[in-house]
Amino acid sequence: MNAAPADQIRLLDVQALDSRIAQLDHRRKNLPEHAELERLNADLAQLRDLLVAARTEDGDTAREQTKAEQDVDQVRQRAARDQQRLDSGVVTSPKDLENLQRELASLAKRQSDLEDIVLEVMERREAAQERAAELAGRVESLEAKTAEAEQRKTEALQAIDAEGFTVAKEREELAATVPGDLLALYDKLRAQQGGVGAARLYQKRCEGCRLELNITELNEMRAAAPDTVVRCENCRRILVRTADSGL
Repeated sequence: MNAAPADQIRLLDVQALDSRIAQLDHRRKNLPEHAELERLNADLAQLRDLLVAARTEDGDTAREQTKAEQDVDQVRQRAARDQQRLDSGVVTSPKDLENLQRELASLAKRQSDLEDIVLEVMERREAAQERAAELAGRVESLEAKTAEAEQRKTEALQAIDAEGFTVAKEREELAATVPGDLLALYDKLRAQQGGVGAARLYQKRCEGCRLELNITELNEMRAAAPDTVVRCENCRRILVRTADSGL
């Protein structure tokens, strides 16, 4: 294949733009915000689960406290009725009086036990409320950090996309000036060789595979006409000769 030296030089410019596009794609996929957001979202999901558990415990203990307080109130009302009967003098039988006093003592013990339960439940509920409040604060703080990271990611992607659009447009315009057969070979090789289809021959070394050409290859390069499209014997990429090739 033959192509004017100027067209081959332009191919290096196309390669530079393709390399820049590849770099932008790599940056887009490997933004530090991606890993940061993955970590933040995992932490946030865990905290939200803990917050739900704390709020559930608060609700459960609230119902438990209400039930315990109702039990205390029932015992207190019954004791008040018994005390009222005792004080009214309606009960005159010694045996009935003894039974009534015994029941009052039993109710007093029951009330004391129930009041202890109420206090224990209240302490557990207070602890659950404090835990929920602390977790809610941590969730809010982490949500703010997540939103800030999302904003940074969005801005970074917008900048990359803007540059990518400019570079892609420049590449399109430049590629249109390269002969079609040369560009087709370049694109084919670029797909096969990890994104690099053309490389400069610099100081007797292929800048594609970074290997130095042997004397036989160099002599063939020297003998080739300027418009001959030559290939690296090692990586098979298009080699573009310049004044710095060392030939």
